[in-house]
Amino acid sequence: MLRNTSNSYGWIAIAIHWLSALAVIGLFALGYWMLTLSYYDPWYRLGPWWHKSVGLTLLALTLLRAVWTLLNPKPTLRGSTYEVSAAKLGHLLLYGLLLVTMISGYLISTADGSGISVFDWFEVPALITGIPQQEELAGDVHWYAALSLVILAGVHGIAALRHHFWDKHDTLKRMLRPQQ
Repeated sequence: MLRNTSNSYGWIAIAIHWLSALAVIGLFALGYWMLTLSYYDPWYRLGPWWHKSVGLTLLALTLLRAVWTLLNPKPTLRGSTYEVSAAKLGHLLLYGLLLVTMISGYLISTADGSGISVFDWFEVPALITGIPQQEELAGDVHWYAALSLVILAGVHGIAALRHHFWDKHDTLKRMLRPQQ
């Protein structure tokens, strides 16, 4: 079952979810580690290359996810009215933080007018440059948005585990494999 139903997520939504989760965790860890690198470290240039390439791939995946969400039914959320409202707000915040983090990363990388190479396959051009202190401002936004995203993703994961083990809902199971 590739597509979602009103009762379950399909394989495409599940794959996008877990690929996004891995990318967010990996990008945050790599970005945090890059702060410790010296100029002469071989990863000083290689780390940002990977970070930007994976980040732009995640942006494309996030846009694909938005389209997929619009074209598919959304499985019914489980829980109380409060839990359903919190889940909707949490998901909205996750998507918003994802976009703010990726757009601010783009603005950091293109502040000097240079495009961004994506795995040396193609280059994403610099479309927005010349904002006063663009690199510094976007850098601050990028750091705080990424930190908030990782914290909220952790809360999201803890909520899924709570629903699974404490409430005995099938919420987590629906994101691991399609349900009948």
